[in-house]
Amino acid sequence: MKTADPYVKSVLSLKGDLALGHAIFQINCAGCHGWEADGRVGPSLQGVSKHKSPYGLIHQVISGETPPMPKFQPKPQEMADLLSYLETL
Repeated sequence: MKTADPYVKSVLSLKGDLALGHAIFQINCAGCHGWEADGRVGPSLQGVSKHKSPYGLIHQVISGETPPMPKFQPKPQEMADLLSYLETL
């Protein structure tokens, strides 16, 4: 997947909603990454945006390349919202 990917371009062109991103995280991610994103089955995501670019974060969520994390396909606005939340960790 490239940065020119239409999905990635679409996500990056949208303004994410932090509160909705937090809700999306709680519903879809907290079971493995913890309620505070501090790690459980999945790793801690605290400070993740310091290590991964927005593109890298999007790719991580949608690729399914790091089992046991499943491949997610959120709508572009949902991914933009989630990205807004991840960037606050």
